[in-house]
Amino acid sequence: MRRELVLAVMVGAVALGGCTKRTHPGNVSDVPNAGGGEPYVENGEDPALARLQADLVASAGSDRVFFTFDAFSLSPEARATLTRQAQWLRQHPRAGFLVEGHADERGTREYNLALGDRRARAAADFLSLQGIAPNRITTISYGKERPEALGSDEASHAQNRRAVSVVIHLP
Repeated sequence: MRRELVLAVMVGAVALGGCTKRTHPGNVSDVPNAGGGEPYVENGEDPALARLQADLVASAGSDRVFFTFDAFSLSPEARATLTRQAQWLRQHPRAGFLVEGHADERGTREYNLALGDRRARAAADFLSLQGIAPNRITTISYGKERPEALGSDEASHAQNRRAVSVVIHLP
């Protein structure tokens, strides 16, 4: 009986493990899907958010800002990008941002989570200084867990040291 129970639990765990659904609102591409018309979205993500994310990138020039090694201060280029993002947010009063903080692979998991948090907060604070209500901006840190570029060279590290503004609907 006990052996059967253990086997049933193991089978259930394997089945559930294969059924995970990513709920992250980001990772939107401008590649059209096979049905045409709508932007490509993953795992049933909202096509309206995909359109808004694409519009943000087109209007602001980018949905991300980059940082130097082991730093969270905003460069003049990052400030200019965030200023354009704030202008976009003013034109879309029902939208908000989830600002993701990321780090490169160097350092411990805990250190990079803290650094990613400081990067996300630096971007969010700058948006607030541009007149965007703080309740429209949420932050999260992924540390080194979601690299943009795989590799251990400086070019990859530079792409991974970033804060990404992901469009979300306000409740």
